[in-house]
Amino acid sequence: MTFEAILFDNDGVLVDTERLYLQATREVLAGAGVTLSDADYVELFLRSARGAWHLIEGPLDDAALAAFRAARDRRYEELIAAGDVLIAGAAGCVARLARHHRLAIVTSSEPAPFALAHARTDLLRYFELVLTREHYRNSKPDPEPYLTAVQRLGVAPERCLVIEDSERGLRAAKAAGLACWVIPSALTRGGRFGDADAILDDLTAVTARLLGPASNG
Repeated sequence: MTFEAILFDNDGVLVDTERLYLQATREVLAGAGVTLSDADYVELFLRSARGAWHLIEGPLDDAALAAFRAARDRRYEELIAAGDVLIAGAAGCVARLARHHRLAIVTSSEPAPFALAHARTDLLRYFELVLTREHYRNSKPDPEPYLTAVQRLGVAPERCLVIEDSERGLRAAKAAGLACWVIPSALTRGGRFGDADAILDDLTAVTARLLGPASNG
């Protein structure tokens, strides 16, 4: 099958921000007496998308929950702004694929941290479509984000390929009826990726598989 559209997840695929979200969440939870391990984070955020506020002891009213989220979001944006988050190989992969495919980003990221993460990547000019959290009602692992992207692009599902790094992203893609290649990150290695159409080491491997090895020279 020749793919017409490539739909990229963002965090952990194009930008190395997942570890920063973990750090920000861990710091805020630590202030409430909760220790969040890497394994907890993978289960609660990258597998089931449950979040972790329920780990805080005692009932949380809406105001307290909003305060925790705001503190986490502020810290996350500070961490993003502090350094280069572009994943190795992302710039070359996207630039080369854009010559042959229609490209989209489908992410659960909120608009503000997404924009901050891409302020210096120079990647967005290659993407025809970007969907962030405000563009759909139900987040991954629900298929809605990918179904929305396919509908907006007007491309047949069988001609779309998803690039993901997490179990919830894979589940969303497959539930939408799309092919999905997974590039496990440091956090998601060892995940349950049996339904993936391919498991690859990095974005260079994606380019080579789609365009041939010479494309990376």
